[in-house]
Amino acid sequence: MESSKEYHSRDARRTLTPQKRKVKTLSSNSTTSLAPDQGPAPVQFRLGYISLLAALVGVIAGIVAFLLYNLIGLFTNLSFYHVWSFHFRSPAENQLGPWVIVIPVIGGIIVGFMAKYGSEKIKGHGIPEAMEAVLTSKSRIEAKVAILKPISAAIAIGTGGPFGAEGPIIQTGGAFGSLVGQMVSTTAAERKVLLACGAGAGMAATFNTPIAGVILAIELLLFEFRGRSFVPLVIATTLATSIRQLLLRTGSMFHVQPMDFGIPRALPYYLILGVLCGAAAIAFTKSLYFIEDAFDRLPISELWHPAIGALALGIIGFFVPRVLGVGYDTLGDILNNSLALKLLILVALCKAVALLLSLGSGTSGGLLAPMFMSSAAMGGVFAVAVNQIFPGAHLSPGACALVAMGAVFGAASRATFAFIVFAFEIVRDYNAVLPLMLVSVIAYAIALRYLPNSIMTEKLARRGLQTNQDYEMNALKQLKIAEVMVSDVATVDPAETVLAAADRFAHGDLKSSRHHALPIVDSTGRLQGIVTQGDLLRALQADPDGKMTVLDAGSRSLVVAYPDERVFDAVTKMLENNIGRLPVVDRKDPQKMVGYINRANVMGSWRGHLHEESVRELGWLRGFGPIPLAGGLKDVATGRVVSLTNGEIRLALNSDGANEANEFSLTEPARGVSLGDRVRVRYRNENGRKVAVKIEELSSRQ
Repeated sequence: MESSKEYHSRDARRTLTPQKRKVKTLSSNSTTSLAPDQGPAPVQFRLGYISLLAALVGVIAGIVAFLLYNLIGLFTNLSFYHVWSFHFRSPAENQLGPWVIVIPVIGGIIVGFMAKYGSEKIKGHGIPEAMEAVLTSKSRIEAKVAILKPISAAIAIGTGGPFGAEGPIIQTGGAFGSLVGQMVSTTAAERKVLLACGAGAGMAATFNTPIAGVILAIELLLFEFRGRSFVPLVIATTLATSIRQLLLRTGSMFHVQPMDFGIPRALPYYLILGVLCGAAAIAFTKSLYFIEDAFDRLPISELWHPAIGALALGIIGFFVPRVLGVGYDTLGDILNNSLALKLLILVALCKAVALLLSLGSGTSGGLLAPMFMSSAAMGGVFAVAVNQIFPGAHLSPGACALVAMGAVFGAASRATFAFIVFAFEIVRDYNAVLPLMLVSVIAYAIALRYLPNSIMTEKLARRGLQTNQDYEMNALKQLKIAEVMVSDVATVDPAETVLAAADRFAHGDLKSSRHHALPIVDSTGRLQGIVTQGDLLRALQADPDGKMTVLDAGSRSLVVAYPDERVFDAVTKMLENNIGRLPVVDRKDPQKMVGYINRANVMGSWRGHLHEESVRELGWLRGFGPIPLAGGLKDVATGRVVSLTNGEIRLALNSDGANEANEFSLTEPARGVSLGDRVRVRYRNENGRKVAVKIEELSSRQ
């Protein structure tokens, strides 16, 4: 027969599981004074330093925007007018006749060779590529992209491509921001801010819209609104816009006449326009990637894809010259209601088709300006059509064009706020705000419902990259450790033997067995160390009699938490030190333990957030509240499992059910639940019995 001591030791070893921990362990004869080790100090974000670098990035982005603007003008003049001039002009006035079909093809061939032998990153409209750099490369962009992207875009647009300059400038500005961040010592977070500064500054310098540039960078690249990123962004966009105004000596990109937005008279019509804009955003997105897929299936090299798309563009441009080039002049005419209905319809349809075929072929160019033109034309057509059907509507085609322009791209890109502000900055008329907000959010809601990804993130999703564009407050940063820590903590005395401590776990001491580690506290309440189940197992392997004390087996150099810290800070300490629990001590007296936090407490801290998101509560008007659950399910009890059989679960209830019975009948065994677990039981009353319908585990052994 085995001795009692041998039996307990082997029983304990069967119960314990080794667990690797990264701790500093003192020798057995070392002093017992506790010196909490908080690990290496985290690197802080250098707001002042990054702001200075952001100023440099903003100046560079402003100069790059100016150079690209002039480079597009040069290639346009060379291609369509055969003159050496940097003057920005539209190719729509050319006198080339059928030769206009050939010029975009030449540009497409050049871009195809640049993409094949230069960098694949120059393909597309720029913003998804900048987002990909943030997600996959820690905001690192190759230097050659900063050179090849603007040149390829200038060639594509200068030879008639129906693109905007803003996408390439955003990517190029982001590339220079990334390069600045790579030239000096920075963290990935600092480099991301610099990349976003370059991108936002490029947007601001293109359209003279600094506020929209800031918001666009936040919504599409940073996915955060924090002082550490907002301050550098504002500095960069301010300087980029100032450089633009200094070099180009112009105000707003578009000179728009005063508009009548018809508030509140026209609000019902704006509701309909919002639905149309949402549908247009969906159509644009799905069509673009459908055409990209069609080009990918062609049995020829990708080198020639841009030339094929350019051929289709040339044919369309021969019949409708206004689709060629950036089209800022045409967009200005639409906003000023200077185009007839037939021409508006042609521009809306042909510009969209030309854009989709060209960009879908994999050439280089921006998506923003052409989508603006097509959607603005659609808004103008809507206003004219409504006025003909309802003569008393008196809708302004320019106002509807402006509203549609911001709403369609905002919905397609899921940067609605940025383009509400963008459209407002163009006209600088406060009366535009209400229709812009209404139409944009309706379009956004429709696109959100029917598009799993935005026009920017669909390409990334196809590469296996998921981008979360929602802003959610981290619950771990809102809760203090004092709110979630366990105050009633099982402890061990420093003189207690390893065998005695192991027996606690082996025999199911509920208070102890819920944890994988126990704090070592002396008779005066002073924290001396911590011992884990892995420590006990290793001690028993070295000394099967288990006579070693837990103080010798455990660790005395501890990482601790404080009650006034955030739960997020506790998680950071756990991850940095590869541990799963922290003693919580008084900040003024590091040896006075006031609680204990482990992974279960951290997970439980999300419970309130999930409850707010998913539980519908009965309102005052009970008839309009949630539908009652089947079978009369209405009661909930929360407590600790003290007894468990296949047919019954017994809880030690807390305040949620202080006056309730603690026995609940089970219709089937409760799987995954053990003695000592804290659970929530949803039950119904049946003939005086409480029948458990659902058991949720809130915390278990850690």
